[in-house]
Amino acid sequence: MKRTIRSVSNVIMGQSPPGSTYNAEGEGLLLLNGPTEFGPTYPHCTLFTTDSRRECEPYDLIFCVRGSTTGRMNWADRKYSLGRGVCAIHAESNIETCFIRYCIENHLSELLKLAGGGTFPNLTKNDIENFEIPWPENRRSIAGILLAYDDLIENNLRRIKILEEMARSLYCEWFVNFRFPGHEKVQMVDSPLGKIPKGWEGHFDDLATMDRKGINPFEFPNEEFEHFSIPAFDNFQLPSVELGESILSGKYLIDRDCVLISKLNPRIPRIWYAMPTGKYRALTSTEFISLKPKSKVTKEFLFAKCFSEDFTCHFCSLAIGTSTSHQRVKPDNLMDMSTTVPGAEYIDRFSNILRPILDKIPKLRIKNSNLRCTRDLLLPKLISGELDVSKLDIANAGDSA
Repeated sequence: MKRTIRSVSNVIMGQSPPGSTYNAEGEGLLLLNGPTEFGPTYPHCTLFTTDSRRECEPYDLIFCVRGSTTGRMNWADRKYSLGRGVCAIHAESNIETCFIRYCIENHLSELLKLAGGGTFPNLTKNDIENFEIPWPENRRSIAGILLAYDDLIENNLRRIKILEEMARSLYCEWFVNFRFPGHEKVQMVDSPLGKIPKGWEGHFDDLATMDRKGINPFEFPNEEFEHFSIPAFDNFQLPSVELGESILSGKYLIDRDCVLISKLNPRIPRIWYAMPTGKYRALTSTEFISLKPKSKVTKEFLFAKCFSEDFTCHFCSLAIGTSTSHQRVKPDNLMDMSTTVPGAEYIDRFSNILRPILDKIPKLRIKNSNLRCTRDLLLPKLISGELDVSKLDIANAGDSA
């Protein structure tokens, strides 16, 4: 049995509020303009509007309807004001909203055909509402099975967030509040950065160099590369493995000893503790600045610094561009940025504490990738009825992934 999306849910198309109502001070509702603010599961918006025109509710499905990212999805973890780049889908129950999402995932290519093949595809409300999806009697059971995998993935994402917060808090304690071991015996002096330990005044280029080894991967059409791209970061922060012929623009080669930071839209931080496997040559989008720690500086310290709120605030202040969604930081301006440069002994002690924390994060991301692969294999078989839900047991899915 098939039903139209209109017959089983409400579709709320976004409508952008006047730009004059945007603010970053927390006045009004958080504004969700489009997929640049999507995360692995939930959005991470930074702008508010005092004149919201359309809203979603918690647990609604957020669906991108415009541009090259049409079809991307997130869940609403709160009420958002919806800009014109997205819509919200709300069914009778949360579990049926989940089922609709799984159906859309399974039939996404068919839905996207309705958007046309132009340079700026667009799905209308009628396109979405009139799209037919399976609607079997056991749809809640099917959604429950798939949702269990998503819950395992989300649980690992929460564990990653805790580990990242541990790194951020430790950096703040040592190198922002200056309560590192032995701080009582260190002389504090005035500087343009405020009171800092004596001898710590410097610039970012005292800590790192930019790695700009360019490569045109399409010149190596049959070679496989590990591609560290912004879409890969936004999904699971794991690189995709792609043939050179499919990577149609110049990139930078990178190695294991680097930290990647996106120069695009710095108000949405993208800091990557890159861990190439070594199986393939690794490269990164030129939207990332590839940073290599200088002598006596460690990768762990460099990541923690770039990941800190103190750094993010300074980094955002370097952004240029009039559009809030297309601002960039010039790499040379980052390297010229004034910052604290701790002594090597403090960097080493800090890194020895942080290293085992950071080493757990890639393992959890790989576990999530395996869970996602299993879920994606099950999805079409469950939606089509090929696989009987009563025969599935996912109790040990997290251990086997």
